[in-house]
Amino acid sequence: MPKPNKTKSNRRSNDPFFKRESKKYAHPIPSREFILDVMKKCGTPIKKNELIKLLRIKKSEEEALTHRLKAMRRDGQILKNRKDVFCIAEKINCISGKVQGHPDGYGFLIPDELEHDDIFLNQKEMGKVFHNDRVMVQISGLDRKGKAEGTIVEVLERFNTVLVGRVVQSYGVTIVAAEDKRIHQDIIIPYGKDMDAVPGDIVEVEITTQPAMNIKPMGQIIEVIGKLDDSGIEIEIALRKHNLPFRFDKKIDKELEKISDISDGDLKDRIDLRDNFFITIDGETAKDFDDAVYAENHKEFFKLLVGIADVSHYVKEGSALDKEAFDRGNSVYFPRRVIPMLPEKLSNKLCSLNPHVDRLVMIADMVITKKGEVQSYEFYPAVINSKHRLTYTLVDQLIFQKQNQKEHPKELIQHLNTLKSVYEVLSEARNKRHAIEFDRIESQILFDEGGKIKDIVPLTRNEAHRLIEECMLAANVSAADYLLSKKIGLFRNHEKPKDEKLEILKSVLSDFKVHMEGGLSPVVMDYVELINKIKNKENFQMLQTMILRSMQQANYGSVNKGHFGLAYDKYTHFTSPIRRYPDLVVHRLIKSFLNKKRLKTDNLESIGNHCSSTERRADEATRDVENWLKCFYMKDRIGEKFDVVISSVTNFGIFVEISRLHIEGLVHVTELGNDYFVFNKEKQMLEGEKTKKKFRLGDELAVKLIRVDLELGKMDFTYIKNL
Repeated sequence: MPKPNKTKSNRRSNDPFFKRESKKYAHPIPSREFILDVMKKCGTPIKKNELIKLLRIKKSEEEALTHRLKAMRRDGQILKNRKDVFCIAEKINCISGKVQGHPDGYGFLIPDELEHDDIFLNQKEMGKVFHNDRVMVQISGLDRKGKAEGTIVEVLERFNTVLVGRVVQSYGVTIVAAEDKRIHQDIIIPYGKDMDAVPGDIVEVEITTQPAMNIKPMGQIIEVIGKLDDSGIEIEIALRKHNLPFRFDKKIDKELEKISDISDGDLKDRIDLRDNFFITIDGETAKDFDDAVYAENHKEFFKLLVGIADVSHYVKEGSALDKEAFDRGNSVYFPRRVIPMLPEKLSNKLCSLNPHVDRLVMIADMVITKKGEVQSYEFYPAVINSKHRLTYTLVDQLIFQKQNQKEHPKELIQHLNTLKSVYEVLSEARNKRHAIEFDRIESQILFDEGGKIKDIVPLTRNEAHRLIEECMLAANVSAADYLLSKKIGLFRNHEKPKDEKLEILKSVLSDFKVHMEGGLSPVVMDYVELINKIKNKENFQMLQTMILRSMQQANYGSVNKGHFGLAYDKYTHFTSPIRRYPDLVVHRLIKSFLNKKRLKTDNLESIGNHCSSTERRADEATRDVENWLKCFYMKDRIGEKFDVVISSVTNFGIFVEISRLHIEGLVHVTELGNDYFVFNKEKQMLEGEKTKKKFRLGDELAVKLIRVDLELGKMDFTYIKNL
């Protein structure tokens, strides 16, 4: 072990990030970079007390260093081996990442660094961890396919402290099976810790002993939620399974008490637009009205004002309300229930642009040419008073179907017609820039008064939806342009499709005699032309779904990368701060520039990553709930026959969709007939070796429902014949 020397290289002041640490902390300790540099120069794994000497850490600084080393272990920069010695992770070929479990018991490490491929973790390794834990893995070999296998050498962070599951045994020792099937270990509940739960109960479990080598996970039941067939149980399960915050922290109560109705002081430095004819247009059941619109028709141009709830006036950066909104990231919309990002006092009342009450807003004031181009814009805080709360259905009837106009005030019809004119030129501009427009049919679940599912019906968009969408797009693009002019912002990015997915799409299209231009570098126009080619085909909805699957997910980031699908070279989210945290951040940024005050902006990328993650979390949770509800609807129809379309093909079978009900299920390969079926990934096809029977994407079949699994939210069919 080398002795600590007094050369300049080891002096605290020689830490290249000393100034940065001094700005952050009153008593700065060595930076992570400097600690790693010292460890590298040491040349061997190092004990903590030796590291303290090399870094010249004072007694009063040891606790702070301990916290820093713990954080470096959590982030996978260093680890502590069996001899209690610190090692640099990359020196011993360790890779940090998140565990992704599989219902069959094995799993994968999804590395933090994108340049690393996923690493296979066998059932023995998965016995040490839960799905979503962060770990350090050392590659131990290759499987027969040449894929890396790993050994978990350290658990960096335990993700699951509370789980939702079902009691499967309660004789002597209670056992709970997790509802998230990616967690395959059963949880043992010691005697007296089960709250008298019985088999079949859905419960919430606090994990008291995490899984490890030769150690089974243990816990205590902290809530008996209900039975699997209770009304609303599917949402209670999804909230806990996906770790969605659904109870507001009590700390926000004091902040909410201080927030009152609008006072004269709130109107200072705001433009008074209360006499302008602002209206809101939303769905029938909406309660949180983010946006209101107003338009004027001038000889040479239109003036479009989009008023967005000024949430940032009430939710201050760093407050308990802000922390709660950040943790949630977005509101989550389940059938019959909403988990709001903000408390009801704000989301449905003070911030919601309800009719006939004064409300604080941020205005995107735009001049739109008669060709639908945003010629100029400005942003400013204002106060408005919405004149009407309208629905998409009513607006569509009034100005697009021209029905029942005499039953409504002339002034309203005039203003709606002006908005319609703005929409028409914006829509024309959209067509000219070749934005992709998918004609998706979504499903809506209808319930009876007792909360039982009555029917599943298609939900289609009308022209009023598109009118509001075009107004919001114009405001979002203007906000993105404004932030770019200031050289800082949070953007909504949608990048070009990846090669692998494009190759699969092109192969599928060739089976339908459809050609897509652009090779592996298609532009938006190529997608628009493709959609036009398939519009009149019988398999339009299925092919459109394949086109959607070929695209990347949109995400948030601090660097603008444009929006491929909308054909914008810049884009952000400005129009929904009641239900999306990124919009709130964008409002704060715009206000900071208007007020000539700089905000903290070095965390924008991490905010974007977090909000992209919470958005995916919400999507997964709502998908789980919808699948569960559809399974519940179908469980009494086992044995019935259905006409279906093949919506996806895998090596283990085909997924089929009952188009009328928008319900999807699996026909396992063993239910296709007595043959060996070979999967062709490029052609998205299964073919029998002996019978040469082919099952391709888009084929129409007759099937019979044979099984419904409420736990997994899945249903199985057996093949009858081709149609």
